Amino acid sequence: MQSMSELESRGTHLESFLRFPKDFLWGVSTAAHQVEGNNCNQWTDWEQAGRIKSGDACGRACDWWENPERDFDIARDIGLKALRLSLEWSRIEPEENRFDQKALQRYRQMLEGLRERGIEPIVCLHHFTHPRWFEKTGAFLRPEAPQLFERFAREVANGVGDLCRFWVTFNEPNVYAACGYVLGEFPPGRKGELFNALRVNSMQAQAHVLAYGAIHQLVPEAQVGWAQHYVVFEPAGGIVDRWVATRLDRLFNHVFFELIEDGRLSFPFNLWNGRVRDAKGCCDFVGLNVYSRFHVALDLRQPSTLFTRLYVPEHVPQGDPGVENPYGEAYPQAITRAVKRAARLGKPIYIMENGVPDAADRIRPWLIVNALRELHRLIECGHDIRGYLHWTLTDNFEWNEGWRLRFGLVELDPATQQRTLRSSARLFSEIIRDNGLAVATRNEEPLLSKAIP
Repeated sequence: MQSMSELESRGTHLESFLRFPKDFLWGVSTAAHQVEGNNCNQWTDWEQAGRIKSGDACGRACDWWENPERDFDIARDIGLKALRLSLEWSRIEPEENRFDQKALQRYRQMLEGLRERGIEPIVCLHHFTHPRWFEKTGAFLRPEAPQLFERFAREVANGVGDLCRFWVTFNEPNVYAACGYVLGEFPPGRKGELFNALRVNSMQAQAHVLAYGAIHQLVPEAQVGWAQHYVVFEPAGGIVDRWVATRLDRLFNHVFFELIEDGRLSFPFNLWNGRVRDAKGCCDFVGLNVYSRFHVALDLRQPSTLFTRLYVPEHVPQGDPGVENPYGEAYPQAITRAVKRAARLGKPIYIMENGVPDAADRIRPWLIVNALRELHRLIECGHDIRGYLHWTLTDNFEWNEGWRLRFGLVELDPATQQRTLRSSARLFSEIIRDNGLAVATRNEEPLLSKAIP
């Protein structure tokens, strides 16, 4: 897709400028395991067991533990106002109840480095990874898991609370539970354990509540929330497929919302540890991670996915595929559905992640422009949306897909650590500088071909 200046030079008619609120927070999101390199957590063991589909090794990743400042400078030069990063629990508490003050000091240096560059740090406490000792003793199925997480949160708030206003307790608890206990795609690699997945989400909700209280006690002005992944499930056909899509939507998109919104799950899921004391309304904002739409059909041959087939039609906009499956349809309108669901909590909303795997940068500019069109329309309709964080700044190690999927505004060669700005980085920089965008009245179609095979 051409830049806005190129569209103007071609004489394309532009609609009125879409201006965002004065203090709108423009940024990017990252995750410790994907960028730091040389971590020692349950995902390290997963990699060593040969479970990375691409066969890649994380290695130095983006080398953030040694030199995050290189990318912080790029973030500053792009004009970013916020950067979300996770603090690796396994570095801070490598053994149960033994905290590494040197690791906390290193994170202080990172947060100070962001602030020195005029970038608001957003701290995430759990982005899929945790210490090996926690995993080996049951992780979030361990009865005292919420108290252990609270202790970790309290240690972090004591150590860096003066440098951070925004706190995300959990990133995508629904993805963690579904991929770890239903699909077997994440550690611990279990399949078909729906009830355990629901128990994990309930325990994470309890942990969120305890961490919320601890952070507010130590950092009274803190804003504390979580980041919820939201997927659109589109029924492929008639009434049976609609029923299947509705069931998936309920299980994946709404369980954690229900726990925080009402402090309990509704029937029949409340039969499995579905009540969380003091959870009701326990957040200061809702973070949304929004990427994809999947088409859904009943398939009795697919018990591991609850007898459903998820697929992406070839003709729809999509980024590069994963090793085994398409990543998903790039669907900016998913933001509208996610925002309308989150708005029921009556809290401010931040888009914490939105992006597409796209090594050639053929579709990412289109996605950014159309996602922001959706956001602007929602704000004009009265929704309290206060920020947009793109996923991500620099290509990173993408979990089971390794280096296969490239989400960065900045291209990275992991062997040489060389960085190269993509055209989407320049586009995003222009949007941030102008606090808005002018877009063509007639949406250009994204390139649907030339995906990285």
